[in-house]
This record gives sequence, C-alpha cells and structure tokens, in this order.
Amino acid sequence: MKSSRKALLLGLMMAAGTVAAPTIASAGIAIDIDVAPPPVRIETVPGPRTGFVWAPGFWEWRDHAHVWVPGRYIRERRGYHWVPARWDQRGPRWHNEPGHWER
Repeated sequence: MKSSRKALLLGLMMAAGTVAAPTIASAGIAIDIDVAPPPVRIETVPGPRTGFVWAPGFWEWRDHAHVWVPGRYIRERRGYHWVPARWDQRGPRWHNEPGHWER
C-alpha cells in the first residue's frame, strides 16, 4: 500500500477513535418497568473524605427484581455535582434515571 494511503487510513482510524470514545463513555441503557421500587433505604454516611463525594445507595433492576446497591464514595469532578440515581413514575411504568455528573 502506498504511504499516502497508509497515512490516510491511519488518520481515519485515529479520528474514528476520538469521535467514538465520548459516545461510548456516555452510553446508557434506559430501563422502564411495571414494578415500583421499594422505599429507599436509610444509610449511615461515613465521615467526609477529601477529594470524594458520597453517591447514595439506590435500587437497581437486575434479573427481574430490585436489588439494593449500597452508597459509596466516588472521586469528585471539579466543576460538577453528583446527581443520584432515581426512579420516576411515568404513567403506569417506572423509569430508571442512573446517577450521573452534571455541571
């Protein structure tokens, strides 16, 4: 293969990698179910940790059942705040909104 074609192919591959990475990183799965989540559990939040924020526990839908995922510390992102996971009722169904960072 000529060097100009190799350079073009390499450039396209690199461009595809940089364009695809943000899409993959922000990919999520929308979950809508007919089963309401149980009440949120009360958690004891450990003392503050420098450089981390507390992500509270939440109910996750796994294998046709709600499963409690305990809260945890996650590394902070300066300029962002953590929005905890939640379930919203939309008509007769329940929609899961995963926890995420927001500006």
